[in-house]
Amino acid sequence: MSPRPIADPGPAAAAERFFQALEARGSSPNTIRSYRTGLGAYLDWIAASGHDWRAPSRTQLRSFLAVLGEGHGKRTVAQRLAALRSFYRYTTRQNLTDGNPLAALATPRQPRRLPEVLTVAETERLIDAAADGGDSSLEAALALRDVAIIETAYAAGLRISELASLTMNSLDLKRGEVRVLGKGRKERASLLGRPARAALTRYLDEGRPALARRSNQARQRADPSGPDDAERGVLFLNHLGNALGVRGLRYRLERLRVAAGLPQGVSPHTLRHSFATHLLDGGADLRVVQELLGHESLATTQLYTHVSPARLRAAYTASHPRATLSAGVRHVDPASRPDSNADR
Repeated sequence: MSPRPIADPGPAAAAERFFQALEARGSSPNTIRSYRTGLGAYLDWIAASGHDWRAPSRTQLRSFLAVLGEGHGKRTVAQRLAALRSFYRYTTRQNLTDGNPLAALATPRQPRRLPEVLTVAETERLIDAAADGGDSSLEAALALRDVAIIETAYAAGLRISELASLTMNSLDLKRGEVRVLGKGRKERASLLGRPARAALTRYLDEGRPALARRSNQARQRADPSGPDDAERGVLFLNHLGNALGVRGLRYRLERLRVAAGLPQGVSPHTLRHSFATHLLDGGADLRVVQELLGHESLATTQLYTHVSPARLRAAYTASHPRATLSAGVRHVDPASRPDSNADR
């Protein structure tokens, strides 16, 4: 028999405890922000409807889903439900609620969309667009930075949050490795090819020092206390010498996409998709790609086998008995041929 719920701390207090628990276990800021949005909307609806947040009925929950589905797509509905399920699992463990009221509700089935990927030629166009900087020393430094960003993202298959959080200590250019802190605060090592290592070396030798000097000049004018982002070892700096965050990376890569003439829909995550797909096209083992991407489940990585036409064609050609026969040539199984010495 489950323990009885303790005194109601109120939905707002329970929600704050939940978010503190998420932070303590290393959930990403994006996850916490998404859960805050979803859980906040739900608790507002509960309060406005006069329902008990600790024990909503199935009918009440279905009413909430109907309201939620009117203004949001299936993916958003699924994300909101994930937030609520996680919240109620926490409150049940803490004896704030007597069970998870969402356990019997089905998540709306989402259409499975194949990720967009770049061809190798398109990736090179993006790199060329990044290298096409202006004549000033600042523009030259930013061009070196942008090339290093794209080469690193594509070579290591990084998420944009991982890219923004890189520090000087993350890199081992001699070994061609970069260490990142991925989802769930799990550390992994990914690899850097020669072009990425060369781009990072040039950026570290010429581009980053020029950007860091701009930060030092700004500090001398403002006279703030404490080290700045450049001194803390943040790898990618903006034009002011401060850390280039996720929003700055998205903005910069969108401008480069336009300059390279690539189609809409190409995002920073497209480089990660392209990394995985091109590895599989080159014959990499699926479990190796899983390790490099930092995927918890192999099923997540298997998605890329469906967006790799070269891999599918190679597997088909190597495996299907009639894949390589010329027209008019009949395939005969040697085992089915009659013995030449047998009676006719």
